[in-house]
Amino acid sequence: MEKLSLIGLDYGAATVGVAASDGLFLTAQPIEVIRRDREKMLRETYRRIEEIAEERKANAIVVGYPKHLSGDIGSRARASEEFAQALARRTGLKVILWDERYTTVSAHRILDEAELDYKKKAEVVDKLAAVLILQSFMDYLENKPEEKTALLEEINGREG
Repeated sequence: MEKLSLIGLDYGAATVGVAASDGLFLTAQPIEVIRRDREKMLRETYRRIEEIAEERKANAIVVGYPKHLSGDIGSRARASEEFAQALARRTGLKVILWDERYTTVSAHRILDEAELDYKKKAEVVDKLAAVLILQSFMDYLENKPEEKTALLEEINGREG
């Protein structure tokens, strides 16, 4: 079976938290936070994600999908859909939208328990949210081997 290497993204209005699967596909590891402002436009964000995917030899990207608690799709979820579609076009990789409800809340709770000051929390919350998104997707695949196999087959079809 081919090796599965994933990048996880927490796409926000001003930042993108980035995580990656480890070599054994057991844990998601924090990578960085990509910050954008008027000087660093979305084009630069895509370029940096492409670099990370190449460095990590990623064969798929998981993007957090911020649905409302009711399951409805709002403006943030639509922005994530557009971002994911553009990433798929630019990278040629499989891009998966993954329900991220509660991940940012969970990230804040974890950081509150760590008793970090506000500035330190702000520096790491997006990376931690990306880790939680990616880890939940990896855990799902480990519990659904048939879906993991199907994903690998799809990825291999893309690369071939």
